[in-house]
Amino acid sequence: MRKCALLMVLAMVAIVTIFSTSACSDRKPAGVDSLAATDSVDSTAVDTLESMIEQQPMPKAADELFDDFFFNFAGNRKLQVKRIVFPLPVYAAGKVVRHIAASQWRVDHFFMRQEYYTLIFDSRKQMQIVKDTTVSHVVVEKIVLANEAVKQYVFDRINGKWMLTSIVNRSVKNGYNSSFLLFYKRFATDSLFQERSLDANVTFTAPDPDDDFGSITGTMMPEQWSAFKPSFFPKGVIYNILYGQHYHESNHKIFAVRGISNGLEMEMTFNRRKGKWRLSSFSY
Repeated sequence: MRKCALLMVLAMVAIVTIFSTSACSDRKPAGVDSLAATDSVDSTAVDTLESMIEQQPMPKAADELFDDFFFNFAGNRKLQVKRIVFPLPVYAAGKVVRHIAASQWRVDHFFMRQEYYTLIFDSRKQMQIVKDTTVSHVVVEKIVLANEAVKQYVFDRINGKWMLTSIVNRSVKNGYNSSFLLFYKRFATDSLFQERSLDANVTFTAPDPDDDFGSITGTMMPEQWSAFKPSFFPKGVIYNILYGQHYHESNHKIFAVRGISNGLEMEMTFNRRKGKWRLSSFSY
């Protein structure tokens, strides 16, 4: 998300957000709590954003970095249809269960209307692959925590162009992140469980209550959680993007939240010890 094409898209989002009656005035936007909310009829802001994006053809350079391409793909109805291999195969339990024809495709804006997106990494080193222009296979996961279901959108770069080549439906329990996601499903909604799932000492960086532009860094104990914890935890429907790196069921997870033109930046680091996940650090 560092290239000019993406910056242009984010600028458009900012303009739409300013004039949208549903825009957030706080740095922590409200979470999306159901799949129905994610797939609801487009808001005026989303429609306006899509119209603005469609008026600007996607630069060829956007295909170099997947994130640049995907923001265009999610916001541009015409581009989305052009970048899907139809009939699109849909898999479940390792088998093709149906094909989607072009006339049957329903445009998906993914996380664009949430004002943020989420990513899950196993390490800091793994986070660097986001900027790798040699990546040619990426999977965007829509994770429905309530139903413990995952819909994977599989993209491949074909002849220099990113294309959606298949959709895979599976259960959270059958994935490499299963243990963490089942833990996070409860962590995001249960404040008492949150306090029980903290390290003895948790390092944090948070906004300075005495300085609107400053931050404070320190160490807190579980009993101080209510005073320092973020007021926003993504829940209901979250997303993850697999940039072709090798994933496994590790004992270390970095859960990152990135805002779309609203300044939101949050990271939570979790470690699993003796079968239990615990929050060891966070920043926002």
